[in-house]
Amino acid sequence: MTDALLPAARQPLEKEGEDYFRKGCNPLAQTGRSKLQNQRAALNQQILKAVRLRTGAENLLKVATNQKVREQVRLELSFVNSDLQMLKEELEGLNISVGVYQSGEEAFTIPLIPLGLKETKDIDFSVVLKDFILEHYSEDGYLYEDEIADLMDLRQACRTPSRDEAGVELLMGYFIQLGFVESRFFPPTCQMGLLFTWYDSLTGVPVSQQNLLLEKASILFNIGALYTQIGTRCNRQTQAGLESAVDAFQRAAGVLNYLKETFTHTPSYDMSPAMLSVLVRMMLAQAQESVFEKISLSGIRNEFLMLVKVAQEAAKVGEVYQQLHMAMSQAPVKKNIPYSWASLACVKAHHYSALAHYFTAILLIDHQLKRGADEDHQEQCLSQLYDHMPEGLTPLATLKNDQQRQQLGKCHLHKAITHHEESVREASLCKKLRDIQVLQEVLSAAQQRTRLKYTQHQEDDDDLLNFTNAPNVVPKTEREAEMILPQFSKVTVTDFFQKLGPLSMFSANKRWTPPRSIHFSVEEGDLGFTLRGNTPVQVHFLDPSCSAALAGAKEGDYIISVHGVDCKWLTVSEVMKLLKSFGGEEIEMKVTNLQDSTSSMHNKCATYSVGMQKTYSMICLAIDDDDKTDKTKKITKKLSFLSWGTNKNRRKSASTLCIPAVGVARPHVKKKLPTPFSLLSSDSSRY
Repeated sequence: MTDALLPAARQPLEKEGEDYFRKGCNPLAQTGRSKLQNQRAALNQQILKAVRLRTGAENLLKVATNQKVREQVRLELSFVNSDLQMLKEELEGLNISVGVYQSGEEAFTIPLIPLGLKETKDIDFSVVLKDFILEHYSEDGYLYEDEIADLMDLRQACRTPSRDEAGVELLMGYFIQLGFVESRFFPPTCQMGLLFTWYDSLTGVPVSQQNLLLEKASILFNIGALYTQIGTRCNRQTQAGLESAVDAFQRAAGVLNYLKETFTHTPSYDMSPAMLSVLVRMMLAQAQESVFEKISLSGIRNEFLMLVKVAQEAAKVGEVYQQLHMAMSQAPVKKNIPYSWASLACVKAHHYSALAHYFTAILLIDHQLKRGADEDHQEQCLSQLYDHMPEGLTPLATLKNDQQRQQLGKCHLHKAITHHEESVREASLCKKLRDIQVLQEVLSAAQQRTRLKYTQHQEDDDDLLNFTNAPNVVPKTEREAEMILPQFSKVTVTDFFQKLGPLSMFSANKRWTPPRSIHFSVEEGDLGFTLRGNTPVQVHFLDPSCSAALAGAKEGDYIISVHGVDCKWLTVSEVMKLLKSFGGEEIEMKVTNLQDSTSSMHNKCATYSVGMQKTYSMICLAIDDDDKTDKTKKITKKLSFLSWGTNKNRRKSASTLCIPAVGVARPHVKKKLPTPFSLLSSDSSRY
């Protein structure tokens, strides 16, 4: 975990001692979470090695004809599969690490589930972007070394975001910046030769693509994951902390749902539509759980209407966790979801169902209809508490009959005890959950409280025979957990490569002719042409006999500079004022024009719907072992979407370790980029 100490940066810097970091990033913080991410990175490397061994063994098994060789290969293959299973269980253990992700405040509450950040490998943008700037924009790529370095610095900082709003803003800023980069440098008709590698957050399997969409989708996933970590970190012993938790989980659900609907066919299990749907459910369930905790935080008054409300709120939480557990048990999610997550969802479903029956029992046993009480209101509340009353009972008669209320209340206690026993049993079946001490304590305390109440009214057990089963409590909530979509418009981002010109004109989709130098003079204050358009401005109404026309200017040319002054961002009035400022002197004007538009037709594999957001379809590219990431290399064979490059000689760049600051005047000195090193080196700064 290292990061450079920088004198300046485009974004505000935070100071810790005498060290400076980009705002929203603090990679030197020796927290439990940073150590956990380092362990995750090491496990990813081990899983990568094991998967390669398994692939080699499977290929050898296909071609081997000798029976002894085949038996030996099968034996080795069984060992490798066993190792992979053990590594997957270790990764699952990191995903359920309560002591690291939860709030530091001591709390007697059931832990929440966070998502771990996806890991990635370093990538060097410098060579590819410099070449593209020279070939496509006809500018010297070395003039953009600072901008390329800033982009690489930002990517490096996004690997170690802080668990707060600044960290979320950092990731969102990089996501928006990637939109600028995609528009300027990634033509839809060819590959750029940059290999993006990201590790699956749940399985640790690496996925590689020569496609910027994998980078964008992975950053979106990490934004959602960071929101879950913020939510689990909130102090759940205060109203403000619980409100922050609800908000964080709702925002996490919104980001993950946006990812599911915007990027289709993602080549990673953790970003598949089925998995994302389950993760969205999980975040909304945890938000609903936080809503219940917020209602009951100040204490549950032993009042009829209050107990009705709390019972239905608990039933709502139990319902959403039951639906979540069912979704986790369906293929293909079941194979890749951590077993501890599915077990915890089942535990919570039974636990909160037990609480719903317990509070219903309390309101029936401890309360009776008194004179002067609002009979109609209590009758209405009791009728709405059930989807149907037990046979032979009516709400008003039950309220007035003390014996019926006692019998029905004991039925609810009996059912609550059944749910408690099931939650304890389910928690005991999962090793990871058995190790969470606070979970065991909460479940045990709730069960003992229900049993104590049951033993206090156990003198007439035969009365239970009058009822086959207690009716289910109707789930109801005063605040339904809903997704909050990401608000990228609130994050202000400056295009690093705005010197290239307005993005609407100077993009990878548009081809420009090489700049032409026009030397002409103003005759009697008349330029011989007018200007029109937005930035950049165009030559209009050109007099064929004027000096500019004779020097080679053409109507429709775009003016990009005058006497070395960049005009790509100047308006018509500003360019006209600049041209006339030279008087009778000879003027040097550089112009360019668009090439045939048919050569830059949009051919991206994407779906556009009127009134709907853009949807990208990401098709993973097969990366052969001898791939040198050549831009002209053609893919002739479509392999599994879990293919990746294995060439040990592939060059890997460390993201630049210097971050220049915004608004600070900088001398025009070329920034030195770090020396590239091996792509497969595991000694990289991961968070």
